[in-house]
Parts: sequence; structure tokens; C-alpha cells
Amino acid sequence: MTGHPRLDAATSEPFTHAGRTHVVHRWGEGPTVIVATEMPGITPTVIAFADRLVDAGLSVALPSLFGTDGAPSSAGRAVRVMLGACISREFHCLALGDHSPATDWLRALARHERDRSGGGVGFVGMCFTGGFGLAMLLDDAVVAPVLSQPSLPLAVTRRRRASVGLDDHQLAVAAERARHCGVLGLRFTGDRFVPAERFATLRAALGENFHAVEITSPDPERGIPADAHSVLTEHLVDEPDHPTRRALDTTIEFLTSRLGV
Repeated sequence: MTGHPRLDAATSEPFTHAGRTHVVHRWGEGPTVIVATEMPGITPTVIAFADRLVDAGLSVALPSLFGTDGAPSSAGRAVRVMLGACISREFHCLALGDHSPATDWLRALARHERDRSGGGVGFVGMCFTGGFGLAMLLDDAVVAPVLSQPSLPLAVTRRRRASVGLDDHQLAVAAERARHCGVLGLRFTGDRFVPAERFATLRAALGENFHAVEITSPDPERGIPADAHSVLTEHLVDEPDHPTRRALDTTIEFLTSRLGV
């Protein structure tokens, strides 16, 4: 039991690939969207986002990659979980032009979900997993990738600020796949973890197939702080015509249209 009623009511099963096992929580009816969560894990706001996808006619698969499922977000918890993930062999925080066991595992999960449902799969990555959506295009199971505040590789050098975590060959493969499905990217303009150079790389590589939603920050009149980061969850302002609400609506429309809902 997780202590969160939505997760406790979900179908929760372990999934193993290449010797790595994570529990996957599933609920909803319709085409599947894998939601790879942000730091510090499957928080109540991530669950609320997943519920919105279910309300739109989709089913969700939330893998428990790190953190405590159902626990609320806090700065201290996020730092502790991130440090633990950064030093693990599963995640390469500083990777450049490399793959990680985490993305290999997620691609295997996407193939599994495609085989279960008989159709293409959506993918939403956030923060730590945000850029994984591009790596998911190295297989053909994912047909609707969303990159929300893609924060890896950590932007500690000029080169890494522009990096999307794939080498030139991998990026070319992803760009070819994007011709047939498109890629949606979301960021706050003032987010130091998601520099403008990273989206510039995506525009250069994917061209018109990259659809960017960039929300001005800070924007005190809109209630958007200088440290705004989590577009679809922690910093979502659920009010009509708010930029973050429009970003949420765009995300749902992107997923449902490409998954045939």
C-alpha cells in the first residue's frame, strides 16, 4: 500500500528488463501513456496529471523509478532523491551522447505496453526524465513523445546546456522518427535547469516537427515565480487561459490526437 488512494486502487505490477525491476502503476481505459515522473517521484501532483489523461480517454502507466510513491514533493526530498539517482548506474546525470539503463528499461516498457494494447504508446517525461522522450524515439513503440522541462544532461558546461543527451547518430534517428509523430517540448523561459540552448538544439535537429511551448518566467502578474520549473504539476495554475493551463491542454491534445482518441 502506498497511502495514496489512487495508487492503491491501481493495478500495480513489477516489470523487469535486463535485470532491473520497477513497479508500474496502471489505470484508465484507452491508449497507453507512460508517465515518467519528475523528482522526487510519483507525487500527488503527478498523480493528478495522470488522472487528467485518464479523463481525456487515455490509460496511464506510471513506473516507480525513484522516491516514495504517493509522497508529496518538497525541496529536501527532491535533493535527496536526485543525489541518490545521480550516483546510481541506472541514471547518468552528466551523460552526453550516451544511453542509460533507465532509458533502455523505459523503451522495453513501451514495447511491452504496445504489445499489451496493440497500438502506439505516448510518453511524458518530466524534469530528470524529461529528455528521455527523445531517446524513446530510438524504438518505434512511442508515437507521441512529450519532453516537459528536460533537465538532463545537467547544464554545467556550455556544451551540456545545448545537449539533448543523444549522440549525432541517435539524434538523426530520433529526427527521422519525429517526422511521423512530432515532439512536444515544454519549459519556463527562466528555468536554469532547462536552458534555451537545449530547445535551440531540438529546433535545429527536428525542424517543424518540434513543437515548443515556452512560458515566460518570472511573471508575477500571472503568479509564475522565478524558480518555476514543473510545467504540468507543481507550477501548474489551473485557471482558464493561464499559460500553464494552456500548456496542459496542448499536451493532452497532442497525446489524444496522435493516439487516436
